[in-house]
Amino acid sequence: MAKSDKPLGTSPDHYSVRVGGLTAATEVQQRLLQAQTRRHFLGTCATGLGAMFFATMLGGRASAGSAAASTGGEPRLNFARDPARPLAPLPPQFTPKARRIIYLHMTGGPSQLELFEHKPVLTRFDGRDCPASFLAGKRFAFLTGTPKLLASQYPFHQAGKDGNWISDRLPYLEQHIDDVCWIRSMHTDQFNHAPAQLLILSGNARLGYASVGSWVTYGLGTENQNLPGFIVLLSGGTIPDAGKGLWGAGFLPSVYQGVQCRPRGAPILYLDNPPTVSRALRRRMLDVIDEIDRQTHAEFGNPETVTRIAQYEMAFRMQLAASDAMDIHREPAAVLARYGAKPGESSFANNCLVARRLAERGVRFIQLYHAGWDSHGQAASFALNPGLGFADRCRDVDQPTAALIEDLKRSGMLEDTLLVWGGEFGRTSMRENRGGQLMKWVGRDHNPSAFTVWIAGGGVKAGMSYGETDDMGYEVVRDRVEVRDLHATMLYLLGFDYHKLNYPYQGLEQKLTGVNPARVVAEILA
Repeated sequence: MAKSDKPLGTSPDHYSVRVGGLTAATEVQQRLLQAQTRRHFLGTCATGLGAMFFATMLGGRASAGSAAASTGGEPRLNFARDPARPLAPLPPQFTPKARRIIYLHMTGGPSQLELFEHKPVLTRFDGRDCPASFLAGKRFAFLTGTPKLLASQYPFHQAGKDGNWISDRLPYLEQHIDDVCWIRSMHTDQFNHAPAQLLILSGNARLGYASVGSWVTYGLGTENQNLPGFIVLLSGGTIPDAGKGLWGAGFLPSVYQGVQCRPRGAPILYLDNPPTVSRALRRRMLDVIDEIDRQTHAEFGNPETVTRIAQYEMAFRMQLAASDAMDIHREPAAVLARYGAKPGESSFANNCLVARRLAERGVRFIQLYHAGWDSHGQAASFALNPGLGFADRCRDVDQPTAALIEDLKRSGMLEDTLLVWGGEFGRTSMRENRGGQLMKWVGRDHNPSAFTVWIAGGGVKAGMSYGETDDMGYEVVRDRVEVRDLHATMLYLLGFDYHKLNYPYQGLEQKLTGVNPARVVAEILA
């Protein structure tokens, strides 16, 4: 075989000559053998001998450690998979109530006092100075001096058979109020956006930790091997404050990170073949690249090499599957109207419809972000006043969220789909001021001490209201739910004891819930 100074596959002509059968494999072997110099051989040999020595010395401890979990000496769960199929489905620890999660995150922190928390006492004290006890020992993003108490800007009423309170901003969701479980006593220890988003979506306020969706796909894999197990959809015009780390895999293998899909054009950039590359040629190119990567993995043992192989293969399969799943043009006009969806636009409505289509196709974790909820009142687009930004955000999400619940319920999928809706924190009971001056428009500062998350489907009690805040909606007074408690409950519904879904990293058995004690909120389970 003639030698070439060009790397394998540098041009279509060279590639078409070399690819296929033994010719490509032989050239790959030749290139690898050329790299095996005497010095390289001795170096790897010495490393191998050293590794064998340490394996012999530490073998007893290693096997004992791998056979027992860090708590109670119980066997650890086995998350091992064929490296070529890192997203292959695995059974949960016990029978689950939910098989998938659709998480609707409202970026910025929606005001529970304008949506879910009816507080007549706060209305009575509207405009009065905030009590000093509300400020003592508290940290705020912007509030200074003595702010004024602020009543809800919208009327509330009771609805549904359980008489839950809801504002007039969510008329479509109100039709499904008896399908939803309201957690009114959420609490976080972060008062700024990025760390609060990281905490509720990865269990840790610092970058570098695995997101909820990554943990779920690591533990369960996904049912559809032609689509990613964890898909992210954005709307509202901006990326979340914490960035793409919110759907990152952290210390888990990178194959478990979320895949962000676009609302128009190719779902993922560069997924489609260039005009001059046929699908058959792409397949032959991948075969040679896979062979090179497998040889590299055999030599160096880097698990990310195997991840690269799996991602190339996933991308090849996605060329057909992703376009079909994301194409809402295929939906009947009546369905598009029910969601308020308009094909080709970037909107929460379109993303809710895509989320339903992805759930139907076996995607394990679907994460939607909708921006614009940071209602400080610093501009009309971030104001709580009727007819301004907050009202617009409510219109953005109300109709499509209700349509998603309706479709899942009609198809029977709501029974084994966990639907989660919420932000990173709540809003204060006081009106926003800065430098002692009121803002031009009405707004509220961040409040980590009390906010509302609602969940539906997947084994939770429909129509239940859990927890309670004080008469001003400022602090939790009953049944406080920490972020880690919400995570523990979500994992339980998926069939996991949150202690057992772990990953060894930096000397710890890392968990979504972190190192502090967590609890499953058993009271809300059906």
